Amino acid sequence: MMAEEPDIEGVTDSPKKGPTLSTSTSSFEALDPHDPNLSRLATTMFQKTADYLFGELTSTQEDYRLLENMNQATIAKYSDMKQISGNISKTITDLNEKYMSLQPFLDQIDQIESSVNKLEQAAYKLDAYSKRLEAKFKSLEKR
Repeated sequence: MMAEEPDIEGVTDSPKKGPTLSTSTSSFEALDPHDPNLSRLATTMFQKTADYLFGELTSTQEDYRLLENMNQATIAKYSDMKQISGNISKTITDLNEKYMSLQPFLDQIDQIESSVNKLEQAAYKLDAYSKRLEAKFKSLEKR
């Protein structure tokens, strides 16, 4: 077997577990006496580390909650937009059907307008002809 190694500077033997780094600064055994200042600092460090980790996890959780709320708002907005576009589509279809049902009447209106334009042209021609006749009649009457 191996021979015992000489004590390394700063390392002493623990009566229960063997060598430790220092009995004056820390003890890993539950019942061994330890430095109260070091214990307080370790407790503070662990508390601050726990607070930090809790803050990190909380902020991540809040980020996910925000994303969830944004997704819910987006879903609601898209649902509203889908309903609006469905209503617009239905209205356009109804308007197209009404336009198609009115198309024969619109064609008749176009024909009537064309006839009125022709009658107007004929009335202007007739007016011009009657004025020429009147002028001719007056010239004949003067003779």
